[in-house]
Amino acid sequence: MAERILMNEFKALLKEKWVHVELHNDDIFKWDVALLPINPDSIYYGGYFKATMRFPQNYPYSPPEFRFRKALHHPNIYPDGKLCISILHAPGEDAMSGELASERWSPAQRVESVLISIISLLDDAEPSSPANVDAGILFRMDPEAYRQRAKAEVEKSKADIPAGFVMPTHETAIVREPVEKEDPDFWADSDADSDVFGGSDSDEGLQQFSDSEIDELDEGDDDSLEDTMKA
Repeated sequence: MAERILMNEFKALLKEKWVHVELHNDDIFKWDVALLPINPDSIYYGGYFKATMRFPQNYPYSPPEFRFRKALHHPNIYPDGKLCISILHAPGEDAMSGELASERWSPAQRVESVLISIISLLDDAEPSSPANVDAGILFRMDPEAYRQRAKAEVEKSKADIPAGFVMPTHETAIVREPVEKEDPDFWADSDADSDVFGGSDSDEGLQQFSDSEIDELDEGDDDSLEDTMKA
C-alpha cells in the first residue's frame, strides 16, 4: 500500500512548480527534493533548496524524514540540515514538548502538506527553543543581519539549479494550502475513487496502479518503476 500511495503523491507533485521532485535511484521510498519559495515577500524568494526525503515502509502511518542537503542558518534547522517541526514528529501528543496530536504527523497528512509547512517555516521561524542557537540569537537580536544572511543563502542555492530548469516566480506558480483528509483511514481505500487527493488541481488525471504493477515494483526490478512512470 505504501508504494501505491507514494507513487500517487509523487506524480501529483511532479505537476507543481514550487517544488522539484525526483526519485533517488528509482526508489519510491527515497526522494530528492528541491523547495522553491515563490512568495515575493519571502526573504527566501528565488532560492533552490535541495533536500532528501526518506519514507518508512509503513507510510503513511509513520512520518517521513526530511533533511536539507545544505543547512540554512535558521532557528528551526539543525546544523546537519534536519528540521525541528511538529508535522514530522510521530503521531500522538507529547507531554514533554507540549505538542498536541493535531500539530504532529497523522496518517491523513500528505507529502504536499509537509513541504508547504516547511516552506512556511522558513519565514515563520520559532526562536524560543531553537535547533540552531546561533541562528535564534541572530534572528532576535539583529533581524537585518539575519535577513542579509538569508539572502546570501538564496544566491548560493542558485548554483544547484539544474541546467535547463526554469525557475518559477510568484506569477507562474501557486502554493496551495495543505489539504488534510478528515478520515485517517482513507489511505486504506486509496483505489476506491479517482479523486483520492481531492482539493488540488494537480490531482486531475492521477494514475492509479494495480496490485500486479505494485508487485512488480516490490520484486526489485530497478527498471520497472521508471517504466511505470513513463507509461
